[in-house]
Amino acid sequence: QVQLVESGGGLVQPGGSLRLSCAASGSIFNFNSMGWYRQAPGNQRELVASITTGGRANIADSVKGRFTISRDNAKNMVYLQMNSLKPEDTAIYYCNKVRALSLLSYWGQGTQVTVSS
Repeated sequence: QVQLVESGGGLVQPGGSLRLSCAASGSIFNFNSMGWYRQAPGNQRELVASITTGGRANIADSVKGRFTISRDNAKNMVYLQMNSLKPEDTAIYYCNKVRALSLLSYWGQGTQVTVSS
């Protein structure tokens, strides 16, 4: 069964923090680098953070120093800790394995993050 379930989004004031969680099925999670993507209205979906099976993280310049990605291989979970949030971080956040977007046919429902005063 293929499954991705994101949670933890919400409305937060600028400068605030959120922690996103993603529960993934083994068919997606196992043996794959995992990433958090986001899509703001009118924009393309973009990869903001990724993590290898061994725990090596890569963070996009736009969120570097503010976002941290982690994974729990025993639980098939991926997390995104977001600090010092800015209005431009407003988007729907999705997790998935790390691939070119054109190769990803399955997505979860995502979780909405809104940063506004």
